[in-house]
Amino acid sequence: MAAAEQGVDAARKEKEEEEEEQVVNPWEVSAGKGGIDYDKLVDQFGCQRIDDALVGRIARLTGRPPHCFLRRGLFFAHRDLNELLDLYEKGEKFYLYTGRGPSSEALHLGHLIPFMFTKYLQEAFKVPLVIQLTDDEKFLWKNLTIQESKRLARENAKDIIACGFDIERTFIFSDFSFVGGAFYENMMQVARCVTMNKAIGIFGFNLEDHIGKVSFPPVQAVPSFPSSFPHLFAGKDQLRCLIPCAIDQDPYFRMTRDVAPRIGYQKPSLIESRFFPALQGENTKMSASDANSAIYVTDSAKEIKTKVNKYAFSGGQDSIELHRKLGANLDVDVPIKYLNFFLEDDDELAHIKKEYKEGRMLTGEVKQRLIAVLSEIVARHQRARAQVTEEMVDAFMAVRPLPNMFG
Repeated sequence: MAAAEQGVDAARKEKEEEEEEQVVNPWEVSAGKGGIDYDKLVDQFGCQRIDDALVGRIARLTGRPPHCFLRRGLFFAHRDLNELLDLYEKGEKFYLYTGRGPSSEALHLGHLIPFMFTKYLQEAFKVPLVIQLTDDEKFLWKNLTIQESKRLARENAKDIIACGFDIERTFIFSDFSFVGGAFYENMMQVARCVTMNKAIGIFGFNLEDHIGKVSFPPVQAVPSFPSSFPHLFAGKDQLRCLIPCAIDQDPYFRMTRDVAPRIGYQKPSLIESRFFPALQGENTKMSASDANSAIYVTDSAKEIKTKVNKYAFSGGQDSIELHRKLGANLDVDVPIKYLNFFLEDDDELAHIKKEYKEGRMLTGEVKQRLIAVLSEIVARHQRARAQVTEEMVDAFMAVRPLPNMFG
């Protein structure tokens, strides 16, 4: 009997390990050995998959090829994107909203993903954009002073501006500097609609969390509502909003979409991305707290080469002989995943994948190509960042109308 019970316990333990609960929320992303299960996330969050038909529709409406992030399924899920496009096709415009939590001096490549994609959307649809810097959130969650949070927001704004946004269509704001007036009024309307039980269910708050954390979600919710920006959208309270973001931000906007009709606003639409994996593998996203898990926009070419060669997890075999025979496992190979994001040429990417998978291309050759691609992207960003002045930051963050924002 005891042996039988031990066998049952062992089987149960093995099953529990296999089904290790993945955690995906705005403050924590972790998964079991198999990495993030995106199908499970889509079911759990209740969003929809982006299919080929939707990608083709975006290409048709914008008159330009879809971004490689769309073509390759890196932005893979959405909420009400078809409805937004229906209205756009009838001549109704929308605005974009994305953001950044400024907790570190420099951005890593994972942080650039939403901004690169948002820039494409802004150019393709010719629409305005608001970018929120949640310096207040980082003060509440990290061991930072208010002054340090504000300083980091401004430094991060320089990296965001370096992505090439159109100043005639872009307003960047930090919460500590901007929150008040109509924005604060909308925050209070959202706050009154969300019970403590609901907040705990969505965000996982507990009794050990200080009340600052509990009070923050409305701050990230209300840029979804045009009336929060009367200097931009006066008289356009029903203007639609599209939010490009990583899927870990979905809980904020599930809450927002639930509340919006109750306070007289349209639900925001979302377009959501996969995580950009750490160099060590796809179990988590890149972490700003571990310098060797990420490629930073401040890294030198030498640092990029060292990090890729030393830390980028390979799906290649242990020996050349075995690799020639079995080929690489592309599902776990980090250099291939990075090239999937950053190598523009679809034909070259397909060629590398085929040759590597069939063992004709070695891990070192794939890493060498990745080092060249990343070095060029980072060097280009550094050149653009060096051109961003304090006056440019002031101009992007100035509370002002954008008269040609839909032009």
